[in-house]
Amino acid sequence: MTRTAIVTGAARGIGAAVAQRLAADGHAVGVIDLDEAACADTVAAIADAGGRALAVGADVADSAAVAGAVSRVADELGAPTILVNNAGIIRDNLLFKMTEDDWDAVLSVHLRGAFLMSREVQKHQVEAGWGRIVNLSSTSALGNRGQANYAAAKAGMQGFTKTLAIELGRYGVTANAIAPGFIVTDMTRATAARIGVEFEQFVEFNAKEIPVGRPGHPGDIAAAAAFFCSAEAGFVSGQVLYVAGGPRA
Repeated sequence: MTRTAIVTGAARGIGAAVAQRLAADGHAVGVIDLDEAACADTVAAIADAGGRALAVGADVADSAAVAGAVSRVADELGAPTILVNNAGIIRDNLLFKMTEDDWDAVLSVHLRGAFLMSREVQKHQVEAGWGRIVNLSSTSALGNRGQANYAAAKAGMQGFTKTLAIELGRYGVTANAIAPGFIVTDMTRATAARIGVEFEQFVEFNAKEIPVGRPGHPGDIAAAAAFFCSAEAGFVSGQVLYVAGGPRA
């Protein structure tokens, strides 16, 4: 059955891969990112493959922008019943160097953004009596040096997810989280730059620590998201799936 999905932070990386996978599964996709023009490549890839997509620029931490974005998707693609909260930023630093702005920015985009998007989309899901919410957490939720803000946000996403599952389950809406491990993206490239390591060396070093012997790629996360968004996953809710190549990755 064709449904309408929204993927945030979908201009590139994991978000773009998820948007393209959901489109390949037959869904129309609202591609949301801070810069609407930056969504063009993702929308073009979906259109070239025969799918339907709409680029929408919105700050997910701004309630008015979120309401406008979801309304636009509903008007142009149909009421959204699938939501993937992927938008995120990093402002890495050791605790004694971390500024209040670093903390607030990361918590705002990840947690406030997921809250605002979920609150807006659940209206359509409850009305339809069916819905899927997938939140992006991270293995950093377990703690990671230099990422007190990011780790706190990603741990918060897990508690948020489990609460959504409890509150929305009676309306046919499931909520699950994916916690990626080391994934080759612009964000991990930025981490390598922050610590002064060549990206190729950074990838090679991290791959050695992963039991399956390779780094993750956005498509690995998209595959997990596709399952959680499927009709067959209706009895799976409130779960956190670590997609990390092994239990300690």
